[in-house]
Amino acid sequence: MPDNVEIQPVQKSNIGAIVVVVIFATLLVAALWLVVDLRGRVSNLEASLQKQGEATKSVENRVLTTDRNVAAGLEALGSKVGMTQEELAKRTSDLKAQQERSAARLAAEQQATNKQVANVSNDVSGVKTELGGAKTDIATTRTDLDATQKQLQSALGDLNVHSGLIAKNHDELEFLKHKGDRNYTEFTLKKKGRQPVSTISLDLKKTDPKRSRFTLDVFADDHTIEKKDRTLGEPLQFYTGRDRQLYEVVIFTVGKDTISGYLSTPK
Repeated sequence: MPDNVEIQPVQKSNIGAIVVVVIFATLLVAALWLVVDLRGRVSNLEASLQKQGEATKSVENRVLTTDRNVAAGLEALGSKVGMTQEELAKRTSDLKAQQERSAARLAAEQQATNKQVANVSNDVSGVKTELGGAKTDIATTRTDLDATQKQLQSALGDLNVHSGLIAKNHDELEFLKHKGDRNYTEFTLKKKGRQPVSTISLDLKKTDPKRSRFTLDVFADDHTIEKKDRTLGEPLQFYTGRDRQLYEVVIFTVGKDTISGYLSTPK
């Protein structure tokens, strides 16, 4: 047992020595690396300083050459100015005259531009006025159409079939055309024989302007339909065509040997 106690301190001493050697070697390597790195940086700085010195010297040479050239140029310019004062005065006069002409031309162009702008403004004002008038006309037309619509009435035709709205004059007929519910063909019929109206024919036989009555014949599908002693605004109804559709003739004016009205047909 005593021998073992003596050997343990020797082993611990050897381990400590090894650790110290390792640390010292590490520090030595790090120091050597720093020295090498610093030496490289110093070499780079010296090369950079040398290049800057060479560039500075080149710039100084250029500046010196430029100064000499400028001095020579100033000397030559001074000599030339002294010799061409009259030419400079004439050139100055020419430039002044040119500037005055340019200013006059610019003023004229500006005046023309202002005139064009004024004309455009007037045109715009005119368009605005026309638009205002158009809006007024549209509003008036709408009012007239509303009034016309209120005046339109439906009626019972001579076949005891309830008709649609009946127009009693040209304006009311125009309103019906715009509605687009049916097709409307306006006509004026004279007492001179059979006359075509759309897909049928009409023949005015008699008129009585005082009593606003008339008599006419309707020709449709090879048939003759007599409408005798009829009155204004009365729908004269008849069926025609393959599908036997309802047609209507409405008269709103009766004159001497003439009547005016319209034919209403389905769409």
